[in-house]
This record gives sequence, C-alpha cells and structure tokens, in this order.
Amino acid sequence: MVDTVKIIETNLAAVRERIATSAEASGRTADDVTLVAVCKYFGSDITADVVEAGCGEIGENRPQVLWSKASDLAALDVRFHQIGHLQRNKVRRTITCIDLLHAGDSLRLINSVSAESVKQGIVTRVLIEVNISGDENKHGFKPTELESVLEVVADLPSIDIQGLMAMAGLESDTSEAQREFAQLRELRERLFLCCPENVSLKNLSMGMTRDYELAVREGATIVRIGTALFEGIPRV
Repeated sequence: MVDTVKIIETNLAAVRERIATSAEASGRTADDVTLVAVCKYFGSDITADVVEAGCGEIGENRPQVLWSKASDLAALDVRFHQIGHLQRNKVRRTITCIDLLHAGDSLRLINSVSAESVKQGIVTRVLIEVNISGDENKHGFKPTELESVLEVVADLPSIDIQGLMAMAGLESDTSEAQREFAQLRELRERLFLCCPENVSLKNLSMGMTRDYELAVREGATIVRIGTALFEGIPRV
C-alpha cells in the first residue's frame, strides 16, 4: 500500500530545501517564503495527508472544490488559498473559507469581495493579480494600471490588500520567466513610493513547480507548488 504521507513528506522536504537555497541567494531565509500546496488534482483524503505531512497552506483553483474540502477538513489546522479565477457569483461562499484570495484580477471582483465582506462582518485578505507577461488569455491588471487600482481599492471597506500575484507566461522559457518575476518585484518597489498607507505590498505570490526557484530568487514571498509535492502518487 502506498504511504502517501511519507511520499509527500519526502517531496516537501526536497522542495523546502530548494526554497531555502534560492532564498539564501536573494539574501533571505526559507522562513521568508510561504509554501502553498496546490491540491487541485486530489481529493480531501490526499489533501489531509498534505496537512499531516506538514503543510497547512492549501491552494485550490475551483471554488466548489475548496468549499467541499473546507467542510471535510474543518477539524484540521488548514489555511485555504483561492488561487484560481473567482467568479463574482461564488464570492459569498468562498470568502468565508479562505485565508487569502490570490486572484484579485478586476475591480468588479474586488468590489464584490468588499461588499460581501461587509455583509458578513469579516475582512478578506486579497492579492492584486498582475498580468506581468502580457498573455492575452491570462486574467489580471496591466502593470500600468496598478497605481490607479491601488488608489481605488484603498477606499474599499473590509478588504486587506496584501500584495501582488503573477504567473510567468505560458510560453516563457527560463530567462523570460525570471525577467517577468523581476519585473513584478520592480513594479512593487516603484509602487511603494505611491502606495496608500492602508494598502500593504509585503507579499509577492509568484512561482510554481516549474519555476519557483527563480521566483524565490527574485523575491517571491509565496510560492504555489503542486506537481513537485505529489511525485510518486497516482491521480485518481
């Protein structure tokens, strides 16, 4: 019988070691980087094994799956992250389940999150999604829009802007991905000069299995890892 917890523990240790090496190269430590385990291809049982293996930060793409897992794993110490695009008709239920929304990709969505958070008496933590690669099929704001976007969201109640999120282009090679991650870091540094006082840009969520080491070297504080954690575990 496959010991999934042991396999995930081994994979997790290897990923964390690489994060530590990459963080050191950027003058930081592994403690400066949060690893979010992306469990979208697995059910609640394997997701529970991830938590048992030592990673309580769980990322999901589909809100319906997140809702189900939040219910199934309510007894565990889990912090859920909505990392995929969130439709406005799914905001109400999603924001009660998550620790952080990575995909604040439009003002319409962020306004909806704010309004629903007010209704529910909660504060929702949000990352602003940036289409740093310029891919037409990606969600997110253009880098040139960010200054005005921050001015608008700064006035919205019951949301806490925590930073920026981006993904490297689908067709980006290693050097292009590193350049895109560097562009997001540099964008954040420029925005620090004009950022409203009640908006934080402390987090940069960027980097997945194929490029997380590059992302950490360029300043990522959150990486979203799926495939590398589940090597040796068959998808059902």
